[in-house]
Amino acid sequence: MTDQLPRREATEREAKALAHPLRLRILRLCWQAELTNKQLADRLDRDPGTVLYHVRQLADAGLLEPAPVRTGDTGALEKPYRAKARSWWLDDPPGTGAEAAFAPVEAFSEELRAAGPASVRTFARFALHLSAEDAAELGRRIQAVLDEYLATDHERLDQPAHGGLVVLHELAK
Repeated sequence: MTDQLPRREATEREAKALAHPLRLRILRLCWQAELTNKQLADRLDRDPGTVLYHVRQLADAGLLEPAPVRTGDTGALEKPYRAKARSWWLDDPPGTGAEAAFAPVEAFSEELRAAGPASVRTFARFALHLSAEDAAELGRRIQAVLDEYLATDHERLDQPAHGGLVVLHELAK
């Protein structure tokens, strides 16, 4: 078993930047490839001005950075961006709220729709009766499996990228 990836509480600026589904999608795309604002806008089917606003929020929070300027296909200079880290584990500061909690789910839903139904490799929806201790243990075990794969991801960069989302929540009564 590999060591867990380091975890820490998100700064207020990081938490605010990560509390928007479009910014989470920008980070995911810039994790996969260095992309310009125009390329991001095209991929996300959004206005370039809107995308630039969100790119700046991510850059100001230290989550996105400019990549080296390059020459594009038409000979024009391009200014791409890249995610600063391939993976990180940030805990939301207390009192972050629903916007931050639901942003990853919304971003994931948009990414899944963009990838199409044939992209789904595994699907599990479940309901379990768990004590607080059992729920914490399930979370730790899932996290351990993810940590193992994340710690060795650099060994598989020649393989297709896969995304996922695990949400364990108490059901409404």
